Amino acid sequence: MADEPLVLGIETSCDETGVGIVRGTTLLADAVASSVDTHARFGGVVPEIASRAHLEAMVPTIERALKEAGVGARDLDGIAVTAGPGLAGALLVGVSAAKAYAYALNKPLYGVNHLASHICVDQLEHGPLPEPTMALLVSGGHSSLLLAPDITADVRPMGATIDDAAGEAFDKIARVLDLGFPGGPVIDRLAKEGDPEAIAFPRGLSGAKDPAYDFSFSGLKTAVARWIEAKRAAGEEVPVRDVAASFQEAVVDVLTRKAVRACRDQGVDHLMIGGGVAANSRLRALAEERCERAGIRLRVPRPKLCTDNGAMVAALGAEMVARNRPASDWELSADSSLPVTDPHVPGEPHAHDSVHAHDHVHELSQDNLYS
Repeated sequence: MADEPLVLGIETSCDETGVGIVRGTTLLADAVASSVDTHARFGGVVPEIASRAHLEAMVPTIERALKEAGVGARDLDGIAVTAGPGLAGALLVGVSAAKAYAYALNKPLYGVNHLASHICVDQLEHGPLPEPTMALLVSGGHSSLLLAPDITADVRPMGATIDDAAGEAFDKIARVLDLGFPGGPVIDRLAKEGDPEAIAFPRGLSGAKDPAYDFSFSGLKTAVARWIEAKRAAGEEVPVRDVAASFQEAVVDVLTRKAVRACRDQGVDHLMIGGGVAANSRLRALAEERCERAGIRLRVPRPKLCTDNGAMVAALGAEMVARNRPASDWELSADSSLPVTDPHVPGEPHAHDSVHAHDHVHELSQDNLYS
């Protein structure tokens, strides 16, 4: 185990400051500082507030992760950071912090893809990923089907949302129902007490001529909102639990149906589900039911590893180190629209060595960091 790469990962793509430390595929620390409560009163994430929260939380969260893992910063073999996609300002905080620590400690820097990290985190739960891996990623900003023959270098988009992502739809319907933010957990909880067949809400892009693997939740969101408005206009009480259950069923029905179809079409005998919505209990249950029926092995990390966290970034970083992928250079920047086809952002082969051109500054930095 001591020969496996020890990597620290930093995640700041949205409203969570996540710092994880892994050794190979073993999770040593997963520290998270969330600003979700601050955003709740606005009904969604405010980018400027998120960026400021990351600034305040970064150093304490890194120190907490190192203490939890029982390792020193100098013991690290590399530092990984989410370079994109995500909120530009929030990403910049994480990238800047990672560059500073990597420079001061003379460690290689790896800018990695947020979506690829969501796939790679499953290695911490269920061991090495099969190759290829079919992944369904569902969150507030993404609903994607991805085929990954090599998580460090080859990730292929099979399908994606053409409008609202699944998590975004959950938040919007929760807002219409006055359930607060974030909407996913409360809808999941209320749906358990409702009837998923009470209301026949539409299934987007489910026709024979529709794209096989793409998703659309905008029409569903509108249909649910209009149904609720009609009830209120007629002076009738809105059956919140039935609405939650029926809406949730419409979302997870489409997600799981298309994911299983993709596995069958591509000849892949397993499915990995990740992202914040993967914590949804009904999605997990229906996916397990349909995968078992189709002879597909289902891999879903525990809920805490599904939401944004530093452990997933560290997991992908450790895989980069283990496979000798090139490190990023000091020109690394945040890319809010980094394509999933770029699992990481490599630099020029010689660029990382440029640290030695600043030996005096570097020595001063090391003397003042964890001295």
